[in-house]
Amino acid sequence: MTDIAAFAEAHAARLDELIDAVVPSDDFPSGAEAGGREFLRRVLAERPEWVARVEGVLAEGEASADWDWFAELVSGGYYADPDNGGNDGARSWQMVGWSPDPIGGWSTAVPVAEAPKTVVHARDLDDRYDAIVIGSGAGGGVAACGLAEAGRRVLVVEAGAWPGIAELAADHIRNPRSDWGLAPLSGPSDSGNPRIGNRGDLLRPSDPAWGNNAFTAGGGTRVYGAQAWRFGPRDFTMASTYGVPEGSSLADWPIGYDDLEPYYGRAEREVGVSGGDVDGPWAGPRSTPLPMGPVGSGPARARLAETAQTLGFSTVHVPLLINTREYLGRRACEQCGLCVGFSCPVDAKNGSQNTMLTRAFATGNAAIVLETRASRIRTDAAGHVVGVTLVGTSDGVDWTRDVDAAEVVVSAGATESARLLLNSAHEHEPNGIGNNRDQVGRHLQGHVYGGAFGIFDEPVEDALGPGPSIATTDFRHDTGDGRIGGGIIANEFVATPSNTYRYLTGAGLLARAGIESKRGMRDLYRRTMRLMGPIQEVTSAEARVRVDPSVVDRHGVPVARISGSVHAEDVRARDFTSGMSGEWLRGAGATSVVELRSPIDGPSVGQHQAGTARMGDDPATSVVDPFGRVWGHDNLRVVDGSVHVTNGGVNPVLTIFATSLRSIEQMAGGWVSPREPELAVS
Repeated sequence: MTDIAAFAEAHAARLDELIDAVVPSDDFPSGAEAGGREFLRRVLAERPEWVARVEGVLAEGEASADWDWFAELVSGGYYADPDNGGNDGARSWQMVGWSPDPIGGWSTAVPVAEAPKTVVHARDLDDRYDAIVIGSGAGGGVAACGLAEAGRRVLVVEAGAWPGIAELAADHIRNPRSDWGLAPLSGPSDSGNPRIGNRGDLLRPSDPAWGNNAFTAGGGTRVYGAQAWRFGPRDFTMASTYGVPEGSSLADWPIGYDDLEPYYGRAEREVGVSGGDVDGPWAGPRSTPLPMGPVGSGPARARLAETAQTLGFSTVHVPLLINTREYLGRRACEQCGLCVGFSCPVDAKNGSQNTMLTRAFATGNAAIVLETRASRIRTDAAGHVVGVTLVGTSDGVDWTRDVDAAEVVVSAGATESARLLLNSAHEHEPNGIGNNRDQVGRHLQGHVYGGAFGIFDEPVEDALGPGPSIATTDFRHDTGDGRIGGGIIANEFVATPSNTYRYLTGAGLLARAGIESKRGMRDLYRRTMRLMGPIQEVTSAEARVRVDPSVVDRHGVPVARISGSVHAEDVRARDFTSGMSGEWLRGAGATSVVELRSPIDGPSVGQHQAGTARMGDDPATSVVDPFGRVWGHDNLRVVDGSVHVTNGGVNPVLTIFATSLRSIEQMAGGWVSPREPELAVS
C-alpha cells in the first residue's frame, strides 16, 4: 500500500507545479499557496486507488488522459471549505464574494441544541418489541411516532449513525449533493457497501450511479433541500388520463388526492412547512393553510416573476420544510449560504430526526439502534412474519441478532426496502417476501431533471439560502403539446463555490484550469442562475432492483443490483422542461444559456427514489395494499417512496409523509396527533 504522506512529499515540487497550472497565482493565492498539496494528500488517503491516476499526471502533465479529472479535483479543493485543505484562509471565497454566514452574521451563537434521542446499544436490545421500524427517514419517523404515541414499544433500526449538526453542516465535497468522488459524511462509507450498476459494474456510495440518499438518522430528510410540494389530483390518475405508452408500466394509484388531502395538511403542520401561496395550476383544494409564510427572497425572484408575467407563466412561492419563524420550539431560517446537502446550523430545517422521531422518543416507548441493518425479515414455518435478523459491528466485532416483533414496518428507501424484501425469501415465498408475482423491485423511478443554466451581464445571485423562492407549476401536465405529464420549474438552491465550478465547467461555460478558469469563477459566480425541475416519469417494469447473491456487503448480505432505463417519454418531458427553463432565463436577460439535455444511462435513482413496492388493489400487479400492507402479511408494511405508483412532477417527500401518516393511523387504530401545532400564518 502506498504511503500517501511519503508520496506527496517525494513529489512535492512537481505536484505544486501542476496544482499551480490548474489555479495560477494572481491577486489571490495559487492552488499550491492555498494548500492544494495537503488537500490532495487527504483525498488520496481516502481514495488510494487514485494514486495511479495522479502518477500519470505527474509523468505527462496536461497531456495526461487524467488531466481534466486532476484539474477538477484540485479546483474542488480550492473552492471548498478550508477544513479540507486547499483553501487556506477561505481566500477563494473572498475572491468570488461568497460566505457561508448570513448577511450580518448569525443572530445567536451556534451550534444549537441537538434533538433529544433515545439510543440503545446492540448488546442491550430486547428479545421482542411490539413493532420494529426499518429506517428512520420520513416514513420511518412517522411510523415510530405514530406507534409510540399509540402506546406500542418500538425499535427503530437505522443503518447509519447520528452525526451532530456541526458534522453535517460544513463539508462541501463530502456532501450527498456534490460529486467529487468522496463518500458523503451522511453515509454510508465506501467500505463494505457495494451495489451493482446497470452495466454490471461494482459501485461504491461515492459513485452517483449508486443512488445514495443519505444513511443517517433522519435519512434523506437530514440533508435534503426540503421542497414540500403536494401531488395534485391528476398525479394519481396518470394512466387513465394519458393512456399507457408502449414499453411503460404506467398505472393509476388505488387512492386519490382526496384520500391524502387531510394527511398532507397534517404533515404540513406536524413537520412544519413554509411558503404561503404555493398552489398553482394542477393543485388540488386544501382544507388548511400552510402554518408559515415564505422565506425571504432576493433580486432573482423579482426578475423571474416579472419575466414570467411577460411570458404568460403563473408563479408561486416554493413550499419548504424550513421554519420561517420559531415553530415547534425551534428557530427560524437565517438564510445562510448553505442548504441542500447540509444539516441546518440553526436546526431550522424540518426532518424526521427533529420532529417525528423526537416525538416518538418523548413517549418513552421508542428507541433507535444505530449502525445496524436488517438483513432479513424472519418468518415461522407457516410463513407468518415474526421478526427480523439484525446485523452490525460493535467495537470492531461483527454481530448478528434475531429480534422478534408483533409488527414490522419497512422504510429504508426504494432500493434498500426492495433489497430487504428480496433477501427475505422463505419456503412459501422462495423469491422474496411479497414477491410471488415478481413485483418487488420493479417500477424503480426517481426524477429525471430538466433545467437550464444562464449567464447574465450583471449580478443576479445574492448567495442567500435556501435559494428556491419562485416556481411555475404551469407545466406539471400536458398543455397541448402531447407530453405525458411534466413538472415544476424553480430557481435552484444556493450553490457552494465548488459546486458552481462544477456547474460552469459541465455546461462548457468555464475552462477547467488556468488563469481564465480562475478569472471566470471570480467574474461569473454572482452572474449565474439555474432553473431546474423534476419531471414525472411514466415508469417501466424493467427499471428495477434485484439482489445479487454473488456480491455481498461486509455482513455477507447480497447487495442490490440496479438495472433498466428511463422511458423515451421521460426524455421528451425532460427536454420540454429544459426548453422552457431556457426560455425563462433568456426572457430574464441571460446572455448565455445552456439547456440540460445530457444522455441518460440507466434508471432514475437517488434522493427521490420510488416505486419498487408499488401500491395497488390487485396482488398480481402490486406489492402492498392501499394502506401499505404487503399482500399476504397483515403485520408487515412498507411506508416510504417504494409504494408510490407514480412520483409526481414535484419533490415527493411530503407525499411520503402523507401516505405514511395515513397508513400508520390505520395501523394504530385511529392515531391522531396529541398536539396540533398552531395554524397562524406569518
